Amino acid sequence: MDIYRLGIRPLLFSGLKADPEWVQQQVMQLCAQMERQADRPTLHWVQQQIQRSCSFSDPQLSQKLWGLTFSNPVGLAAGFDKDGVAASVWSSFGFGFAELGTVTYHAQPGNPRPRLFRLPLDQAAINRMGFNNQGAAQMAAVLRQFPQRRIPIGINLGKSKLTPLDQAVADYLGSFKLLKDLGDYFVVNVSSPNTPGLRSLQATEQLGPILEALQQENQAKKPLLVKISPDLDWEAIASLIELAQVHQLSGIIATNTTIHRHNLKTEIVQATGSPVMQEAGGLSGVPLRQHSTEVIRFIWQQTQGKLPIIGVGGIFTAEDAWEKITAGASLVQVYTGWVYEGPWMVRRILEGLQAKLVQQGLPNFASAVGAAESSASITAS
Repeated sequence: MDIYRLGIRPLLFSGLKADPEWVQQQVMQLCAQMERQADRPTLHWVQQQIQRSCSFSDPQLSQKLWGLTFSNPVGLAAGFDKDGVAASVWSSFGFGFAELGTVTYHAQPGNPRPRLFRLPLDQAAINRMGFNNQGAAQMAAVLRQFPQRRIPIGINLGKSKLTPLDQAVADYLGSFKLLKDLGDYFVVNVSSPNTPGLRSLQATEQLGPILEALQQENQAKKPLLVKISPDLDWEAIASLIELAQVHQLSGIIATNTTIHRHNLKTEIVQATGSPVMQEAGGLSGVPLRQHSTEVIRFIWQQTQGKLPIIGVGGIFTAEDAWEKITAGASLVQVYTGWVYEGPWMVRRILEGLQAKLVQQGLPNFASAVGAAESSASITAS
């Protein structure tokens, strides 16, 4: 399984055509082909081999959340399958769920290239993609063509760049109306740093009307979550937690990418003439790991574990995932780690989590969620 890290990754990262976005597009094209032409013997065989190699199943890792069954807690984060073209394929890579998007009401090309950068010495990436996608109507058309899924599918909703901030409610609502019957859960993304002004929508007076409109349309039929920035102070996060409770959200995703650049090592000069660490955009990967876990812990403590959390940020190993889970995450998501570690990473994480449950003498996965915080509370009392 180290063939990816020792052989394939060096070629992808240093080859002549190793632009990170180009590489991701090739992967997506293959996955989209497997989705569209699943009845072709060759592609069917390829998908079977991927599933056999990358998947790991154990009843201890299964859980029910929001009325949905998650065979395991590791999901693909939003940003990889922006248009839902491979929705039914992600289970073959071992994922227990997948989040599509970010999708906007209006189709948009995103920001100018280059807009995705690797920081290999930091095991990180910087992106300023800008919600490039084909729009909510196109995603709806794609998902209707391929209704068969083996895992829960989430849909991440963003604001169209051309939509003024004071019309954000209608923009999010328009996307939700088009897609509400096609996703298993939905995420309000107001925390990407790559759409001008978007993060301002995290303020209570801005986000409240958006959540109210979506929940009125939703009528409690689908789980609705909000994805937050790691760059908020604790008071702002507490306000968002209160808002989530007021509007009866199903959970919080913690966290999105960060704009901070603390203690980075990668100094490769890009074609733009600037060091990669100075490129604008959101930073993901290992540098985000510790703080995203601290945010998860804070949310768990503030809600006494009553508001489910999806943890994301710098997960590369089973130990990374375990830290977020025992801090309070019911589910975790990966993206940058998957790019660095390869398609077998999910299996390694799941095998490691199952081993952790056995070592700790825990009967099931749900008993691990927030276990570190529960132990700390018992010790303190």
